[in-house]
Amino acid sequence: MIYLIELWESVRDFIATGGNVLYVVALALFLVWVLMIERYWYLASVFPKVRDEIISNWDARSDTTSWYAHRIRDTWISQASDGLSARMLLIKTLVAMCPLIGLLGTVTGMIGVFETMATQGTSNPRLMAGGISMATIPTMAGMVAALSGVFFSSRLEAKVKIARAKLIDSLPHH
Repeated sequence: MIYLIELWESVRDFIATGGNVLYVVALALFLVWVLMIERYWYLASVFPKVRDEIISNWDARSDTTSWYAHRIRDTWISQASDGLSARMLLIKTLVAMCPLIGLLGTVTGMIGVFETMATQGTSNPRLMAGGISMATIPTMAGMVAALSGVFFSSRLEAKVKIARAKLIDSLPHH
């Protein structure tokens, strides 16, 4: 329990050092991970059932060679692809936004530095250093958030492509 309290205090200190924009970065990162976990869960537990149902429906058809059968096959593949690709664009968009949110924190931090310089003058380097530090931390946090999201979303996208290709391969058309 003490470890959790110390962890929370270190997170709180980090956010205090970097400014309120870090809450937005944390929210974006949380959404990315919730959506990616949902997609991994879909690939692992829901999609195999959908795939097996499509394959059994295709195998149960007596006609697999006509133009109509091919359109039905294409429709089933398209529906399964839609299920596989759901929320992938949102994940990629949120990942791309993380560094931009960090840059927003940098801009707001630099505005704070300039306000301090305007009111206190440039004679206090400690105030300026604190403001510049506060300005750079959100950029770093946004980049770290984006890096973790880019790696796992790329792997997720590859798994989606492989699952779609395997589905197409398992529905032979003559």
